[in-house]
Amino acid sequence: MRLRTFAAGVALPLAAWGASPLVADAGGPGARAASLSNKIQQVQGQIGRKKGTERVLTTEISAYTSRISRLEARVTRLRTRESAVQSSLDRAQSDLAHTQAQLRAERARLVRLKARLAQAKQALGIRLVEIYESDKPDLVTVVLSSKGFADLIERADFMRRISDQDRSIVELVKTARLDAIATAKRLDVLERRQQDLTARILVRRREITQVKQGVIDTRVGLQGTRADKQNALGRVRVQRHRLEGNLSDLRAEQAKIAAALRRSQGALPVGPIHHGSGSLIWPVNGPITSPFCERRAWESCHPGIDIGVPSGTPIRAAAAGTVSLIQSEAASGGYGNFTCIQHTGAMATCYAHQSSIGVSMGQHVSQGQVIGLSGCTGRCFGPHLHFEVRINGAVTNPLNYL
Repeated sequence: MRLRTFAAGVALPLAAWGASPLVADAGGPGARAASLSNKIQQVQGQIGRKKGTERVLTTEISAYTSRISRLEARVTRLRTRESAVQSSLDRAQSDLAHTQAQLRAERARLVRLKARLAQAKQALGIRLVEIYESDKPDLVTVVLSSKGFADLIERADFMRRISDQDRSIVELVKTARLDAIATAKRLDVLERRQQDLTARILVRRREITQVKQGVIDTRVGLQGTRADKQNALGRVRVQRHRLEGNLSDLRAEQAKIAAALRRSQGALPVGPIHHGSGSLIWPVNGPITSPFCERRAWESCHPGIDIGVPSGTPIRAAAAGTVSLIQSEAASGGYGNFTCIQHTGAMATCYAHQSSIGVSMGQHVSQGQVIGLSGCTGRCFGPHLHFEVRINGAVTNPLNYL
């Protein structure tokens, strides 16, 4: 028999998966078992894909949750900033109200000053007429030589020549004029300040409103996407749970068929567990008919030991582990019905020439659990169990571990 290069625990090609792990006539229990094995492998693949989808969706949901948390923190900061801006706006509004009150007061004052100035000008005009009519030509000359009313009240000669009463009228006019000019300037400044404050308030309000609305819109969009992902995750989980329920039903049915096959093939009673000096138990109790690495015509090194036992002898798992390979007689290349169990990351054991297989891919088995029945399927010249021990995929002498 040729040396096989199978590494236990590595995923099988799809062709090997499709092979039947049980041997029987078409339409009988063996055919049903083969069909069940194919269905089990398909359901296991579907469950694996669902789990992968769950992991992706969970990662995406976590990412969206993190982004939403960051946006909520930003909204909180914006609200704090909005409060500060609102306080600034409140102060600006108060300042604006005060400015508007000042404007109203200054405008009223300007109206009064203009009225007062008009009265003073009228009184001064009357007084000038009186002075002219009193026949004081020097003063008249001063009046006539002035360039205007403002120049007249600034001339010292004019001020010296008029009486105290006249002087008070002139001072009143002068003060009213200056006060009116100053009030007009203050009014202009206050109006510009009012416009500036109003524009600033509008700009800050628009800025805060736009940024806040943008953040809120983004958060709402992310929450909607996260909800969609969570709904998808829920649907995938429901589908996975349904598939896992189907898988349990299929395995239960497979176990019933395997038991029926063992009864129909005349399975022998399960013998006592035989412990050696190693960590593994003997899979069957019988003599070694071929030692490890025996040279044969078709292979230079027989990759295991052959243990002679009658057909139908229950085969025990040499140690606890997970079924990592099942091959039918057609797919195993001469080993007949072939099973491998992965015990650790490094160690695996394999069992060949079985008349029937009693486990399924991915199934966990305990040490000593019956995993099949011995026989003479494949290239075989008499009923026996071919038993291998593989370390990191390489065959080694099983007697070192039994």
